Amino acid sequence: MSTTSTHVTEIVVEPEVPMVRIVREFDAPPAKVFRAHVDPELFAQWNGPLSTTMRIDHYDCRTGGSYRYVHTTTDGFEAGFNGCFHEVRSNELIVQTFCYEGMPDGVALEKLVFEDLGDGRTRLTATSLVDSYADRDAFVASGMEVGVREGFERLDELLAR
Repeated sequence: MSTTSTHVTEIVVEPEVPMVRIVREFDAPPAKVFRAHVDPELFAQWNGPLSTTMRIDHYDCRTGGSYRYVHTTTDGFEAGFNGCFHEVRSNELIVQTFCYEGMPDGVALEKLVFEDLGDGRTRLTATSLVDSYADRDAFVASGMEVGVREGFERLDELLAR
């Protein structure tokens, strides 16, 4: 079943700090949206652009845990990502590092906040802070916007099941 989301994914490049903020609402309660972020089998079903497949090498989403996964394009290009989970609070918060292995010095600190809007709805606010404007701009120029939007559309479909 394919659904078309009426929700807008807001992506803001902050002018004052080297940060990107992503805000998106989902028609599902925080527990369900959170689970789709912490359960590796669910995460692999929606994360990333439609043009890629995902392989998870390890994914231990708990305070002190870590992850590594690889997106593979249809032409065989592989992009690896890894990081550590610094704080995980069920249905509320994930604080993690995020590193594209093609730019190993460009580590981002990410904070995902799951806000209960009532009526079975959630607002996800994700911030990614990097150490320079150049790294932030490279992050945005990498096609991240397409992956985020397409991933959230797939997440909508997963949450509707």
